[in-house]
Amino acid sequence: MKVRTVKPILVLAGAAAALAIAVALMAPTLSNAEENDAKTLKPVSAFDSITDETARSVAIFEETGKVLQHPRCLNCHPKGDSPLQGMEMKVHVPPVSRGESNFGMPGMTCNTCHGPANVDVPAQAETIKSIPGNPNWHVAPIEMAWVGKSLAEICVQIKDENRNGGKTLAELVEHMAKDDLVGWGWNPGEGREPAPGTQAEFGALYEAWAATGAHCPAS
Repeated sequence: MKVRTVKPILVLAGAAAALAIAVALMAPTLSNAEENDAKTLKPVSAFDSITDETARSVAIFEETGKVLQHPRCLNCHPKGDSPLQGMEMKVHVPPVSRGESNFGMPGMTCNTCHGPANVDVPAQAETIKSIPGNPNWHVAPIEMAWVGKSLAEICVQIKDENRNGGKTLAELVEHMAKDDLVGWGWNPGEGREPAPGTQAEFGALYEAWAATGAHCPAS
């Protein structure tokens, strides 16, 4: 009787497919509750049960990290001279550079393309649905670069007046809560995911963080 053999390549292919399916099934997925938590900000009152003030301050700052480490903020706080785009944080297209004043290079300043307000672009709905805009549109100074840094490092940097634009803690709270360009993160235009929560909620968390000593997470 003739014995049939299975070609090794078919066995390997089948095993690879089975492994891929197993990995996909084991990959962590976010529940609806987790997805909702990532897109919202807890109120200050959610931290009242933390009796230790330092621990409460750190917990509050970690909540603001949902915004600080969201692409809406990170894209404008690059570690290099080019801003980033999209949730994937790709290099800006067309190619641009921050320039000496963080408003772009001569002949290709930020306001060459970015006006005082968002502009819908329905004709290019397949690729881009709007062009961001703000009267003060620019890249954050290199001293304020956040990309690639831990939340602890960002916290220390934010409090450092030599790296935060010379702002005191009170001025920093005011900036986060009311600055119009910061507020763009919650009004990014059609086709873009806004930062978690609202600017008012973000500002309230910052005020509470400052009031509890402005403590930073451990490195």
